Amino acid sequence: METSVKQFGTLPDGRVAYLYQFKTKNGMEVCITNYGGAITSVKAPDSNGVVQEVTAGFPTLEGYLGNHPHFGVLVGRYANRIAKGSFTIDGNTFALPINNGPNHLHGGDNGFHRKLWEHNLKELPDGAALELSCVSPHMDQGYPGELTVRVTYTILQSNEIRIEYYAVTSATTHVNLTSHVYFNLNGFTDDVMRHMLSINAYGYTPVDANQIPTGEICSAEGTPYGFAIPKAIGSDFDLAGPGYDHNFVLNQPRCLSTPAATVYEPASGRTLTVYTTQPGIQLYTGNSLDGSVAGHNGVAYAKNSAFCLETQHFPDTPNKPQFPSTLLRVGEEYSHFTRFIFGVKA
Repeated sequence: METSVKQFGTLPDGRVAYLYQFKTKNGMEVCITNYGGAITSVKAPDSNGVVQEVTAGFPTLEGYLGNHPHFGVLVGRYANRIAKGSFTIDGNTFALPINNGPNHLHGGDNGFHRKLWEHNLKELPDGAALELSCVSPHMDQGYPGELTVRVTYTILQSNEIRIEYYAVTSATTHVNLTSHVYFNLNGFTDDVMRHMLSINAYGYTPVDANQIPTGEICSAEGTPYGFAIPKAIGSDFDLAGPGYDHNFVLNQPRCLSTPAATVYEPASGRTLTVYTTQPGIQLYTGNSLDGSVAGHNGVAYAKNSAFCLETQHFPDTPNKPQFPSTLLRVGEEYSHFTRFIFGVKA
């Protein structure tokens, strides 16, 4: 494994962010910065061995310091939406920043994607691991408890990115962490409508007009949300409202041997297989991208030019006791794994 580290840029307060670069023997290149814990770049070979950028992101720190739609970052303390920015624990109500209509989204505007994480690189026999850590103080963005967090990215020679999440708290709180990577397996030569997607889910959580789950878990079979059999993302796209931004309820949560989702892009032959121990996966098709933000190679990221598969607990779980709990108490450990494996199909 070829690894290197360099200065990525300087924050307004003078602190320095770093960029770690990894290159596997099978042609994949990955870049990760300790600012926001962002995967800034993934370059992967196609079926002819041509290596192209397959993630949305920025080549310099300045892009991440500005406003952007969470390109590649670590999201916390709570990924996705919490209705009205409020939840109650043991009779105590906590108010969170409102930053998405009437909701709290992705930990707030100053969530984990704005933190400069401590960082440590470890060489492995079959790859390398970058360990990122931070301490989120009590009442950070309104969340109770001092939360100690560790996220380990492991890059393997087999063209796999493995993400391990770990956290402990000093007081009962809610935790839901994810990686918000945007993918386009055709190298951004087209939108993602022709990507063939399957999701190993038995249902999805329908949402109201504010993108908050109603609390139901509905069967996806026979609906635009049915991806049990691989189909093009664009095949039922118009029937899914303004596009996909929905949580799917996985058949086999806490399983790292059965795929949660698979993607195949016919033009390039590239594939992406996702495994996770989380109970849900959020499919987002870049509905809010409008071409106003340019990233790698000067690409202006237009609507539906990338998709996300965010492995996570369900949106608004703190207010939905019927959903798998995100509550973390003193003495407990938050621990989840996700695997992204890149390949090709002849």
